[in-house]
Amino acid sequence: MSADSDERGSGPDAEARVPVLADVAQLAGVSQQTVSRVVRGSPSVARRTRERVEAAIAEVGYRPNVAARTLVTKRSHRIGVVAANAALYGAAMTLQGIQEAARATGYSVSLVMLPELTTTSVQEALEDLRAQFVDGAIAVVPEDEAQDAVRAVDAAFPCVLAPGLDGEGVADAYWAEVAAARAATDHLLDLGHRTVHHLGGPTDWAESRARSTGWRTALVERLRIVPRPVRGDWTAASGHAAALDLPLQEVTALFVANDAMAIGALSALVGKGLRVPDDVSVVGFDDVPEAAYYAPPLTTVHQDFAEIGRRCVRVLLGRLRDRVVEPGSVSPELVVRSSTAPPPVLR
Repeated sequence: MSADSDERGSGPDAEARVPVLADVAQLAGVSQQTVSRVVRGSPSVARRTRERVEAAIAEVGYRPNVAARTLVTKRSHRIGVVAANAALYGAAMTLQGIQEAARATGYSVSLVMLPELTTTSVQEALEDLRAQFVDGAIAVVPEDEAQDAVRAVDAAFPCVLAPGLDGEGVADAYWAEVAAARAATDHLLDLGHRTVHHLGGPTDWAESRARSTGWRTALVERLRIVPRPVRGDWTAASGHAAALDLPLQEVTALFVANDAMAIGALSALVGKGLRVPDDVSVVGFDDVPEAAYYAPPLTTVHQDFAEIGRRCVRVLLGRLRDRVVEPGSVSPELVVRSSTAPPPVLR
């Protein structure tokens, strides 16, 4: 008896039968072999075809026969995920993308949430997952120390970093963020601002360094003064406090490393009697769902964190099959809203 026939089940209610491979193939308009390749994580399927099959899998509720596949492949068809800071928008959306892609390819997810990220806590979490016989792991751990711990374990246990180390991660996320930060800074300079101040994130995060590098590069290339940056810890409260450390009498444009700190900065500016964007233009980063409804709506850099999570899964499954899977590019894009305008002297 085939695995598909096992999945059909039995009973008087024909409508309640478990969806099988053929149902997915019919809905997606492809062969069952193509569906099987998508489920196995094969890189040979075209992107649009894969997305159509994944949508069909979700619609019909198809679940591969994991028990049968485990007997054949000697794998558990589970992947581990180690993460912290899930309250942050980027981390939460990356986890969502990982879970969606894992489910679509017949994998379950074992999630370990860490209250703090240290070399010891990350290594222990990965070793615990390995003891549970997961096939590999994805680490959503942006801090330098935690990423070093992942690299130390990776030699014996397949691990993928999301988004990854400087220039080495999924979709070269570091350099994409440098380019996006340059674009955000150039946007403010193109409006006529003489320079752009910066409210950055923690220096031990690759993303924070990338955004600061892009800001500084844009100013240097255009021969502008590079002001001393101030820093927060990604929270709105830290953005509020850091903004008050700026020489506000000199600031006409501010690039903030994430949207949460940007909303804190907006509150601080208004509290000091400044108007946005009449007196100060503000640009954020990440494009959280609320950004369009801030007062004023926030100009920011949009990131598809869920797609980064999905691509992490594809890269990991490729490694498990001794194949190189090119993750492709996930390019952030500047979204211009009402929080930016020319400086007062140009109006």
